[in-house]
Amino acid sequence: MPVEITVLGWGVALLIVQMLLASIPTTMELGGDYQAGPRDEPRTPKGHFAGRAGRAYRNLLETFPAFVAIALALAVTGKTGGYAATAAIVWLAARVLYVPLYIVHVPFARSIAWLVALLALVTMLVRLLS
Repeated sequence: MPVEITVLGWGVALLIVQMLLASIPTTMELGGDYQAGPRDEPRTPKGHFAGRAGRAYRNLLETFPAFVAIALALAVTGKTGGYAATAAIVWLAARVLYVPLYIVHVPFARSIAWLVALLALVTMLVRLLS
Protein backbone atom coordinates (compact mmCIF):
# COMPACT_ATOMS: atom_id res chain seq x y z
CA MET A 1 0.00 0.00 0.00
CA PRO A 2 1.39 3.45 -0.86
CA VAL A 3 2.70 5.57 2.01
CA GLU A 4 0.29 8.34 1.05
CA ILE A 5 -2.70 6.03 1.59
CA THR A 6 -1.33 4.84 4.94
CA VAL A 7 -0.89 8.48 5.99
CA LEU A 8 -4.45 9.12 4.82
CA GLY A 9 -5.62 6.45 7.26
CA TRP A 10 -3.65 8.07 10.07
CA GLY A 11 -5.10 11.42 9.00
CA VAL A 12 -8.58 10.02 9.54
CA ALA A 13 -7.45 8.83 12.99
CA LEU A 14 -6.23 12.37 13.72
CA LEU A 15 -9.58 13.74 12.54
CA ILE A 16 -11.43 11.45 14.97
CA VAL A 17 -9.13 12.34 17.88
CA GLN A 18 -9.54 16.06 17.20
CA MET A 19 -13.31 15.65 16.92
CA LEU A 20 -13.35 14.04 20.36
CA LEU A 21 -10.98 16.66 21.79
CA ALA A 22 -13.38 19.34 20.59
CA SER A 23 -16.71 17.70 21.41
CA ILE A 24 -16.13 16.14 24.83
CA PRO A 25 -15.14 19.33 26.70
CA THR A 26 -17.81 21.27 24.83
CA THR A 27 -20.45 18.76 25.90
CA MET A 28 -19.17 18.87 29.47
CA GLU A 29 -19.41 22.65 29.45
CA LEU A 30 -22.68 23.17 27.57
CA GLY A 31 -24.42 20.04 28.77
CA GLY A 32 -25.53 16.84 27.10
CA ASP A 33 -29.13 18.03 26.68
CA TYR A 34 -27.99 21.03 24.65
CA GLN A 35 -25.57 19.00 22.55
CA ALA A 36 -28.19 16.32 21.85
CA GLY A 37 -30.86 18.90 21.02
CA PRO A 38 -31.44 20.93 17.86
CA ARG A 39 -29.19 23.80 19.04
CA ASP A 40 -31.67 26.43 17.87
CA GLU A 41 -30.10 28.92 20.27
CA PRO A 42 -26.38 28.99 19.40
CA ARG A 43 -24.04 28.71 22.38
CA THR A 44 -20.28 28.66 22.45
CA PRO A 45 -18.12 27.18 25.17
CA LYS A 46 -16.38 29.74 27.38
CA GLY A 47 -13.47 27.52 28.43
CA HIS A 48 -10.14 27.95 26.69
CA PHE A 49 -9.57 24.23 26.10
CA ALA A 50 -12.94 23.58 24.45
CA GLY A 51 -12.69 26.71 22.32
CA ARG A 52 -9.14 26.10 21.17
CA ALA A 53 -9.74 22.40 20.53
CA GLY A 54 -12.79 23.31 18.44
CA ARG A 55 -10.87 25.89 16.43
CA ALA A 56 -7.96 23.50 15.87
CA TYR A 57 -10.45 20.87 14.64
CA ARG A 58 -12.12 23.33 12.26
CA ASN A 59 -8.68 24.31 10.98
CA LEU A 60 -7.96 20.68 10.14
CA LEU A 61 -11.30 20.46 8.32
CA GLU A 62 -10.26 23.37 6.08
CA THR A 63 -7.30 21.50 4.57
CA PHE A 64 -8.17 17.83 5.11
CA PRO A 65 -10.28 17.56 1.92
CA ALA A 66 -7.33 18.81 -0.13
CA PHE A 67 -5.03 16.23 1.49
CA VAL A 68 -7.54 13.44 0.81
CA ALA A 69 -7.95 14.48 -2.83
CA ILE A 70 -4.22 14.77 -3.48
CA ALA A 71 -3.34 11.51 -1.68
CA LEU A 72 -5.99 9.59 -3.62
CA ALA A 73 -5.03 11.23 -6.91
CA LEU A 74 -1.38 10.32 -6.35
CA ALA A 75 -2.40 6.70 -5.71
CA VAL A 76 -4.68 6.53 -8.75
CA THR A 77 -2.10 8.06 -11.09
CA GLY A 78 0.73 5.91 -9.72
CA LYS A 79 2.74 8.95 -8.66
CA THR A 80 3.17 7.84 -5.05
CA GLY A 81 6.48 7.51 -3.29
CA GLY A 82 9.56 9.67 -3.24
CA TYR A 83 9.08 13.25 -2.18
CA ALA A 84 5.27 12.91 -2.32
CA ALA A 85 5.40 10.23 0.38
CA THR A 86 7.79 12.32 2.46
CA ALA A 87 5.50 15.32 2.09
CA ALA A 88 2.50 13.27 3.23
CA ILE A 89 4.38 12.20 6.37
CA VAL A 90 5.47 15.79 7.00
CA TRP A 91 1.85 16.96 6.55
CA LEU A 92 0.64 14.47 9.17
CA ALA A 93 3.45 15.28 11.62
CA ALA A 94 2.81 19.02 11.29
CA ARG A 95 -0.95 18.55 11.75
CA VAL A 96 -0.40 16.37 14.84
CA LEU A 97 2.01 18.95 16.28
CA TYR A 98 -0.41 21.79 15.50
CA VAL A 99 -3.02 20.47 17.96
CA PRO A 100 -1.10 20.81 21.25
CA LEU A 101 0.58 24.00 20.03
CA TYR A 102 -2.87 25.54 19.51
CA ILE A 103 -4.45 24.18 22.70
CA VAL A 104 -1.53 25.27 24.93
CA HIS A 105 -1.29 28.61 23.07
CA VAL A 106 2.12 28.68 21.41
CA PRO A 107 1.25 31.23 18.70
CA PHE A 108 4.28 31.42 16.42
CA ALA A 109 5.16 27.73 16.67
CA ARG A 110 1.54 26.89 15.85
CA SER A 111 1.71 29.12 12.77
CA ILE A 112 4.94 27.46 11.67
CA ALA A 113 3.35 24.00 12.03
CA TRP A 114 0.40 25.21 9.94
CA LEU A 115 2.74 26.59 7.27
CA VAL A 116 4.80 23.38 7.15
CA ALA A 117 1.59 21.37 6.64
CA LEU A 118 0.52 23.73 3.86
CA LEU A 119 3.91 23.49 2.15
CA ALA A 120 3.69 19.70 2.38
CA LEU A 121 0.32 19.84 0.60
CA VAL A 122 1.82 22.06 -2.10
CA THR A 123 4.72 19.62 -2.49
CA MET A 124 2.29 16.74 -2.96
CA LEU A 125 0.34 18.80 -5.50
CA VAL A 126 3.52 19.58 -7.43
CA ARG A 127 4.26 15.84 -7.63
CA LEU A 128 0.73 15.16 -8.82
CA LEU A 129 0.88 17.81 -11.54
CA SER A 130 4.40 16.98 -12.72
